[in-house]
Amino acid sequence: MSTKNKTISAIALVLIVAGVIYFVNATKSKMISENVVSENSADNESKVGDIDFGSTIENKNNKPKDAPEGMVWIPGGEFSMGCSVSNESLCGVKGITNDANPVHRVYVDGFWMDKTEVTNKQFAAFVKATGYVTVAEIKPSAEEFPGVPADKLIAGTAVFMPTKQEVPLNDYLRWWGYVGGANWRHPLGPDSSIEGKDNYPVVQVCYEDAIAYAKWAGKRLATEAEWEFAARGGKSGELYAWGNTLTVDDKFQANIYQGKFPVDGADAAEDGFAGIAPTAQYKANAYGLYDMSGNVWEWVNDWYDANYYAQLASENKVSKNPQGPATFNDPAEPGLPKRVHRGGSFLCTEQYCTRYMLGTRGNGEVKSAANHIGFRCVK
Repeated sequence: MSTKNKTISAIALVLIVAGVIYFVNATKSKMISENVVSENSADNESKVGDIDFGSTIENKNNKPKDAPEGMVWIPGGEFSMGCSVSNESLCGVKGITNDANPVHRVYVDGFWMDKTEVTNKQFAAFVKATGYVTVAEIKPSAEEFPGVPADKLIAGTAVFMPTKQEVPLNDYLRWWGYVGGANWRHPLGPDSSIEGKDNYPVVQVCYEDAIAYAKWAGKRLATEAEWEFAARGGKSGELYAWGNTLTVDDKFQANIYQGKFPVDGADAAEDGFAGIAPTAQYKANAYGLYDMSGNVWEWVNDWYDANYYAQLASENKVSKNPQGPATFNDPAEPGLPKRVHRGGSFLCTEQYCTRYMLGTRGNGEVKSAANHIGFRCVK
């Protein structure tokens, strides 16, 4: 940890840092530049920096007859995965594509995917049926955090806290804080509620909470490759799930942040929402999936390794159904076990975090949650 981060208590630091660590990655633009492979070797793959991706080759006539409720069929096939370094200029803070290139060829089998993120209503049904208690609701133990004062060992999690005025964007702890009593029922703290928000995506869930829900529902989390194939909707190399321009006919196509980030009240809500939105408020992509960009980040199953794409590209072949690296590796925070986040959130902004772009990646410590992280399932 850096010296300035040590001013925060150990428990708060672990939970806050892990829940929003992708912001840190944006400030470490040199983190893996030495590890980028200069060129993919498959015949129809793109070069790093090219805006041309290889064609997507969808599987044909493989759709099962009976669709599970609330899910759509993703045919699978071969596609170009990742993000071109030429898109670096689209974010105010550099480094957005460092861990997302080189673009490489991947094949995935077909699968079913939830049309939307898991909602509060769905998660509540799971909790009612099983009695499950999320990680954020469990008081941390002294064994887990030796040396932390007892009065600091309180159940809670990370919450976005907008600032009173503009601040430098080099320290995410200016706008994130650890809040006791924050959890999926109370996303912003004990005085907040999800009452009347059944169709909003559930948030304040960590990786193991998402896994528990998926197992109960007879589903699983997507691999990162499956998630990106689905988000691209059969298209090749487009910037967003809806095309290559951020707006269509001057209308935003996702719930993201417009305005001076992270100032209180500065989200201009030009997309229709300031803060989190109900699911399915924008047009679905070509596969019938909603909110594959913006609104809330989504956990996927892969361990996060900053160098993983370079490793796949170096194998000089199409990667078939990749399951992610064998373990985690984030040079920015060595030792923290992290899984991948995908899709960006309502806090993503062109000033700081444009990870609503297809091919870009986020990550989080497996036991950490925040009020902009959710998930969806596949089977």
